[in-house]
Amino acid sequence: MRRRLLAVLTVLMGVAALLLCVPLADGYARGRTEHLLLQRRSEAVRFADLAERLRTPADRAELAAEIDRYADLYGAGVVVVDTAGATLARAGAQTAAGAAEARRRALTGRSTDRLPTLLPWGPGSVVVAEPVGRDERVSGAVLLTVPTAAARRDVAVRWTWIAAGALAAFAAAALVAAGIARWLLRPVLDLDRAVERLAAGSLLARAGSGSGPPELRRLHRHFNAMADAVADSIGRQRDFVADASHQLRNPLATLVLQLENVEPHIAGAPGLAEHARALDEAERLEELLDGLLALARVEAGATEPVEQDVSRCVRDRVAAWTPVFGAAGVELAVAAVPDGLRARALPDAAGRVLDAVLDNAVKFVPRGSRVEVRAASGPDDTVTVRVDDDGPGVPADQLGLLLRRFARSPGHQNVPGSGLGLAIADEIARISGGRLAVGANRPHGLSVELALPAA
Repeated sequence: MRRRLLAVLTVLMGVAALLLCVPLADGYARGRTEHLLLQRRSEAVRFADLAERLRTPADRAELAAEIDRYADLYGAGVVVVDTAGATLARAGAQTAAGAAEARRRALTGRSTDRLPTLLPWGPGSVVVAEPVGRDERVSGAVLLTVPTAAARRDVAVRWTWIAAGALAAFAAAALVAAGIARWLLRPVLDLDRAVERLAAGSLLARAGSGSGPPELRRLHRHFNAMADAVADSIGRQRDFVADASHQLRNPLATLVLQLENVEPHIAGAPGLAEHARALDEAERLEELLDGLLALARVEAGATEPVEQDVSRCVRDRVAAWTPVFGAAGVELAVAAVPDGLRARALPDAAGRVLDAVLDNAVKFVPRGSRVEVRAASGPDDTVTVRVDDDGPGVPADQLGLLLRRFARSPGHQNVPGSGLGLAIADEIARISGGRLAVGANRPHGLSVELALPAA
């Protein structure tokens, strides 16, 4: 937007500069041409007066001497002709275009009253004609071929100054326009960044620019008030979930303890089976409350992203989970983890997400399967961590359920868990500015990929 605004302002300023300097340059060229005409016409009038007084050879010699001196001094050409066109006196060269027309007008009693406008590139010479005599007593004409080099040089110099002034004014106006554009768009860009952070889940994001037009400052205040209201509403909801989960944990722990204490007093296999199912459901409910508490803490987003060593984190988590996978009969291997992979995310984001993914893998991948973990530099300045398994996988129509809260595949309803592990991992990735994606592994199995912003 800033480039478009500057482009529009630049075009407008360029047009304004042209509209100002072109008439000024044209006016000076016309003025200099008029000045040249007035100068040379006065000299042509003097020569015409001398030609009108031609009576004796001495008068003719005086006229010839005058025009010779003039031609030598100014490099001009002078010709005096009679009404029949015969040359009475000549000095210098006659090479200018339009001499015939100027002579015809002078022989009809009309002086040269207009010259072609002098430009830096031409014409090289002009003709100034003056009749000898007046009205019906015209007896000839004086033709001056005037070189225009000096006048054209003056025009070129003045045009150069005009162009330099226009460029300086344009540059100054461009700097002012850039400052105005920056002043206008700074609050807009600040508001855009605040909206982007708010959409990414950072409820502390606010528009902080106090500059710009009054309308944009008022928009900033309204946006900040809206963000405060949204953050307050979401904060209360999360506080309620966290408080409810926390308050329910104590009576639930008491219930689990009572169920364990009552087991010795139950007689008979049916009662023991029902007691075991009740204890399992109570423990599952406890896991669910723990998951809700963890999710509420993640969604609060109060922690700022930090730089972390993804390579070391992946190796540490794989080493920690290897005994668990070994006990489950599943092979856990590191396929490729180069050194120096660093990301900027929530504290230990890579480790927490990897724990959730590996926890899911050890629950759902059957014995004898293999799980591979790899990390690499991804596109668009990201660091990716990928976990692939060769288990049965998940049907394509159920892949979208894996990252939803409390969602579980229909075939895994009896597997222990709360259904919040991957949802919490996805929330961690999102708040960190990354993403968590699930897909099918080839030829069979599941693939989970974490992408975090590179440090």
